[in-house]
Amino acid sequence: MTIADYMHRKPIADIIRGSEAHTLAPSLGALSITALGIGCIIGAGIFVLTGTAAAQYAGPGIMLSFVLGGIACAFVGLCYAELAALIPVAGSTYTYTYATLGELVAWVIGWDLVLEYAMGAATVSVGWSGYVVSLLRNFGINIPPAFAAAPDTVADKLADGTVIYGIVNLPAAFIVAVLTFMLVMGTKESARINNIMVAVKLTVVLAFILIGSAYVVSANWHPLVPENTGQFGHFGWSGILRGSAVVFFAFIGFDAVSTAAQEAKNPQRDMPIGILGSLAICTVLYILVAAVLTGIVPYPALNVADPIAKAVDVIGLTWFAVLIKIGALAGLTTVILVLLYGQSRIFFTIAHDGLLPPVFAQIHPVRRTPWKSQILIGTVVAIVAALTPIGILGEMVSIGTLFAFVLVCGAVIFLRKSHADVTRPFRTPGVPVVPILGILFCLLLMVGLPWETWARLIVWLLIGLVVYFTYGRNHSVLRKEGAPKSLCQEL
Repeated sequence: MTIADYMHRKPIADIIRGSEAHTLAPSLGALSITALGIGCIIGAGIFVLTGTAAAQYAGPGIMLSFVLGGIACAFVGLCYAELAALIPVAGSTYTYTYATLGELVAWVIGWDLVLEYAMGAATVSVGWSGYVVSLLRNFGINIPPAFAAAPDTVADKLADGTVIYGIVNLPAAFIVAVLTFMLVMGTKESARINNIMVAVKLTVVLAFILIGSAYVVSANWHPLVPENTGQFGHFGWSGILRGSAVVFFAFIGFDAVSTAAQEAKNPQRDMPIGILGSLAICTVLYILVAAVLTGIVPYPALNVADPIAKAVDVIGLTWFAVLIKIGALAGLTTVILVLLYGQSRIFFTIAHDGLLPPVFAQIHPVRRTPWKSQILIGTVVAIVAALTPIGILGEMVSIGTLFAFVLVCGAVIFLRKSHADVTRPFRTPGVPVVPILGILFCLLLMVGLPWETWARLIVWLLIGLVVYFTYGRNHSVLRKEGAPKSLCQEL
């Protein structure tokens, strides 16, 4: 075997024809797609990670971390918009890579996307569990701490010093099960509920910005960039970089938008609007929330699971604290919904290519959803969320997202050369400068992550290679059809 044997590329024309032969219901307009992106982006990043990153890495400079992340996402988002309009199918980064760098690299990135979507959904569901337990406590309903935390983690500490350890996180598994059922029932119905929850959490976020700004103490912003502790990534400018890298997985929303391309009513128009619109709105909101949050609460005190609620408690508005928790639950719920949705659509596409078992590509005859795939994914995510601490889950997500974004930018450059004459409904401006800047910014953020995160990524990718060489390579539809390795006669 030579390297060329693993570089079979899937012709763009075949990708689109294949998507037409296995149609998912086209039920999403530009507004729903934008809401889908906002639904995924506005969630854990604002309601959980902003406080953690500020307290541990960047201080008030977390505002600059979001600026850096937003700039990187702007370059990548422009590349996504071109590819999603040019190749309007459900596979996201996996599909784009298959058309450019070949089957093996496409499989690697498809496997990498599991870190983004499935593990991301498990991460956020654990955060959801924390907020719902806190909210129910406001109404006199107490869930036993041992049944709302992962095994062997500290669930609660009693006044007499007794430590209660977790057994299983039932609320986290519960929300995954409910949202999986919704997605099995139909995309259109799920999108409607998602739109409502997006409206709720946007209202809460805007209310926090407007009301909280009156309670900001400007002294809490000084120094804006706290002095580095002597260790890379702990405050100082390296802390700004580390903070941006840690919260970066919250920007996965516009990647999830690209998985909806095959269900868009008019993908050539709706996809660029959804991707760039959701990215712009969310980046501005992130920066504003970070400013208000660190202005109300001194950043060392923000290392908690519910930093926004803590800020409202400092203000002293009890009724608003309850409202914030409701908004946080809505925000985290939509993130889980979109991540579960995106994972099933990626597996749907990979299975059609023969690299995963056909069960992942089966469509319900009435609901027109990949129901078996959705149930399998939901079951695995629920189990992981019930048994795994949020820290271990969250550390695996950001680097996978950045890795995928690098390949998306590279795909735009490649296709501009290999398919220069193809009509593009949306064109990324400034090629190759914009894609190259996207690649460089993503690599910069990857450098800011600790080496343990790199090690986990490498181990995960090695597992994926084992799966490919034991199953995917032998069942590849493209390989069985003897597809050409060249793209010169594709279109």
